Amino acid sequence: MTSISIIGTGNMGGAIAGIAAKGGAEVQLVGRGSDQALTGDIVVLALPYPAVDEVIAQYGAQLAGKTVVDITNPLDFSTFDDLVVPADSSAAAVIAAKLPASHVVKAFNTNFAATLASGAVGDQPTTVLVAGDDQASKDALLAVVRAAGLRGEDAGSLKRARELEALGFLQLTLAVAEKTAWTAGFALVK
Repeated sequence: MTSISIIGTGNMGGAIAGIAAKGGAEVQLVGRGSDQALTGDIVVLALPYPAVDEVIAQYGAQLAGKTVVDITNPLDFSTFDDLVVPADSSAAAVIAAKLPASHVVKAFNTNFAATLASGAVGDQPTTVLVAGDDQASKDALLAVVRAAGLRGEDAGSLKRARELEALGFLQLTLAVAEKTAWTAGFALVK
């Protein structure tokens, strides 16, 4: 059985926990600042990007050898008008550089919590895009997503996290400007 620890108990953490449980995984929810030991083989960072360094400082040693799922969109939250990582990089790449003994994958950042919880974007199944350099890590996460009834797609290497973050950024700016609802999203139609 797959075991997943989710650091962050907000809307996204709760929605991902629901998916993981529905997909047959054993789930551990860990609040920020908690001193709980991480039990999952997969650890989801369900946090805003500015909180990641604190979590890495606290749990870095425990993350070695684990799949670490970065769901962040590294926005400038003061303006919602820019990303705070270099244009040729991504939050996932920054995290991977700080966790060289972990298998970092990017996922869930192009989804809103509502579409993860409902399993649908309009009349289409919610699609979770997963990028990373370790195929076994991507496959393990995709298996849980698909077992929960969502569409999971391998988006390629961790280099694709840059494009996933750009898509997430666009979706967030549209929602913040009230041009789309927080229950909306991009759908992948096959």
